Amino acid sequence: MYVKICGLRDPEHAMLAAELGADAIGVVISPNSPRHASLDEARAVVAATQSFALDTVLVTNTLSAIEAAHIAVDMGFDVLQLHGDYSAADFAAARAILPRIWRATSLAQFPKLRAGEFGEARLLLDGVLPGSGATWDLAALNDPELKQRIGTDWLLAGGLSPDNVGSAIAAARPGGVDISTGVESSPGLKNPDLIRHFIANARTVQDPPAAVHEPRSGNAAGHVSPANPS
Repeated sequence: MYVKICGLRDPEHAMLAAELGADAIGVVISPNSPRHASLDEARAVVAATQSFALDTVLVTNTLSAIEAAHIAVDMGFDVLQLHGDYSAADFAAARAILPRIWRATSLAQFPKLRAGEFGEARLLLDGVLPGSGATWDLAALNDPELKQRIGTDWLLAGGLSPDNVGSAIAAARPGGVDISTGVESSPGLKNPDLIRHFIANARTVQDPPAAVHEPRSGNAAGHVSPANPS
């Protein structure tokens, strides 16, 4: 099970997540978010995790796709995650700068979405209010037609916690999970114990059958990550 810890600003928390075996860590650069990282904070998180075999992900919902892609490359991020109202053209423009672009959206916004339709390397499904920590109805994910459209390598986000991640994985059968609010003591402040418990609990659940994980590749700084061992 691929595990991403998002909304990190403190290099020590990022290193903890890496040491515990997280597959990815995310840094948010969006001024309207309580998890917004300054450019210096983002650089420090990337630098702290360069020796680990994980994906570093720049997340934004306010920057233009092109600006975000340039920032991601300049700082050595492996992946750019565009969250919200970005078009297929935005994804194409960003992908010309950084090949690995993830699309984060919701079924409420795009009920007929299909994995890869924007040329994204990976799809992340979130709740209606990203970053709120609110749970959402996972029942729609049992629809056979939807399962066919989204495949098995997508990430589940929204309302996850150390206590419910096991049941959420069992219900939705994603290829991975993404958490931010659920491992915080207060908005924007990560809790090491919650990070530890979340990763441990997510690891107890087996990967869905026939999941094919996105290949990892090196970033602009030369960081090369091996295939996901989970």
